[in-house]
Amino acid sequence: MKENDKTGKRSDSPLTPKPRKETVIALNKRAYHDFEILNKYETGIVLQGTEVKSLRDHKASLVDAYARVKKGEVWLYNANIAVYKLGTFTNHEPSSTRKLLMKKSEIKKLNEKLKDRSLTLIPLKLFFQGPYVKVELGLGKGKKQYDKRESIKKAEVNRKLKRVKI
Repeated sequence: MKENDKTGKRSDSPLTPKPRKETVIALNKRAYHDFEILNKYETGIVLQGTEVKSLRDHKASLVDAYARVKKGEVWLYNANIAVYKLGTFTNHEPSSTRKLLMKKSEIKKLNEKLKDRSLTLIPLKLFFQGPYVKVELGLGKGKKQYDKRESIKKAEVNRKLKRVKI
């Protein structure tokens, strides 16, 4: 019997949570190029049944997607989840607005940050965490053209250094 020194409970008991497997559905690589990400937030998302089935087939795109705080709720716009091909008349709209699930206190803090500076909410990643679909939002500030060129040069230098070391 495995005993935990501090609590006296078994370390393999059903009370200890198991880490959930994370499966990435879609990434927004363009967001890292166009924005400087300051903070990241993990949120849930409200979906219909056919949307989840389509996501299990990895049929989603976060290009041109963004999030906004509206009336104390966070909404995701322009995220494209393809129509489920085996769906019937109950199929979903591919690029409809979807509600994101966050605590009210987090939403208030986020709304204050969005009002103060020229910041935007960008979805960075759409993924399954166990049976749940989650969205990783990034609080980002837009890069200027010269900042983008600078980051491309740094990436090229790093690639060259890796080639030389190997």
